[in-house]
Amino acid sequence: MYTFILAWFFQSCVVKKHIDFPSQYLPEGYRLVWNDEFNTNGTLDPANWSYEEGFVRNEELQWYQKENAFIKNGNLIIEARRDKRANPLFVAGSNSWRKNREYINYTSACIITKGLQEFQYGRFEMRGKINTSPGLWPAFWTLGVKQDWPANGEIDIMEYYKGKLLANIASAGKNGKPKWFSRTKSVDSLGGKEWSAKFHVWRMDWDETEISLFVDGQLLNKVLLTSLQNENNAVIHPFKQKHYILFDLALGGMNGGDLGDTKFPNRMEIDYVRVYQK
Repeated sequence: MYTFILAWFFQSCVVKKHIDFPSQYLPEGYRLVWNDEFNTNGTLDPANWSYEEGFVRNEELQWYQKENAFIKNGNLIIEARRDKRANPLFVAGSNSWRKNREYINYTSACIITKGLQEFQYGRFEMRGKINTSPGLWPAFWTLGVKQDWPANGEIDIMEYYKGKLLANIASAGKNGKPKWFSRTKSVDSLGGKEWSAKFHVWRMDWDETEISLFVDGQLLNKVLLTSLQNENNAVIHPFKQKHYILFDLALGGMNGGDLGDTKFPNRMEIDYVRVYQK
């Protein structure tokens, strides 16, 4: 009986972890429209998430696979691992970075809500903890559902590499390449290793006029939607359409930098993700 009561108590604590969250932004006129609290150990809810697979973008070092994303003790864990095995895409002499690597040396995960949970406007919020060791490139971001990148629009609510937090928004420039509106904040200025060891809250406020990006309530970037119109004759405004959410922990590549003596396995932890709308 004692064991049963203890089990019930701890289960109740997990279930009630964020029991008061729906009313948090009521004074500002927001209501919760979607969330994942990651309170059930095991695999992710297939109603919310799917997975990218393989070598995907930016010449990054990791092979994405769903096994590296799981829920444990009330948090989503995205785990980067050192894991050498043959690259199934390998073609000797290929000019493709996806195919000219004989081996997969690292694995990680990228989870996405595309086709499952998509939103136009609102307050997007995530509480998480990121490791800021060299070469790591964690991100919480969104992409538009229509048009190819960058004309579909990209919002990097949280991105980190090379000692900096980045708050980025991109649309298409006249040449079809991304037109970036970026602001950075050094992790050292926030507290360095002590800051990195703690959970923090990243937030986006997005409406018909502007996009604002925050960390722990501190405004990092604000851009008017009038500045974010595509310049390549795309019909759809990239930020006047629905977007889907991505979480990933990338390694190296075009921006991540050298991994140096970074230890593995390495983790990005997410306590919750929520979307509010007025």
